[in-house]
Amino acid sequence: MIKLQSCEGNPYQHAVDSIKKACTEQGYVLLREASIQMESEYEMPVVLPMTGGTIYQFFFIGDPTSKLYEVRMYDFSERQVVYKRNQWGDVDGNIISYTYTPQASEYHMIKPVQVNKKKKNLCGYVMLMKKPEPTARK
Repeated sequence: MIKLQSCEGNPYQHAVDSIKKACTEQGYVLLREASIQMESEYEMPVVLPMTGGTIYQFFFIGDPTSKLYEVRMYDFSERQVVYKRNQWGDVDGNIISYTYTPQASEYHMIKPVQVNKKKKNLCGYVMLMKKPEPTARK
């Protein structure tokens, strides 16, 4: 059974603070954030309600020593709507981000995963932000 558990402390606090500051300046508001215990090579499903027509920004921060980071997002009918992949050494490195605007108001499942050959237990961090309605329509 996969159970969402937070990590001890937050090893990514500096990156999280920088992302929050930059996104707030762009008009985004924070909806959800969590540090999550992960196991190398295993997806950690996160289910979130999303409103159709709203602009969302999602972030996943993985362990800097992992060699691969992936995020898949599925809509309510289990159709994959987003796929992002970073490898160690990429410009974005251990941070995956994307913007998404759902067509309908429904639950979406986001599945981040990271692969690390040296560590089995890892820490990840997820954040979901959205543009408030008046800003989203501009």
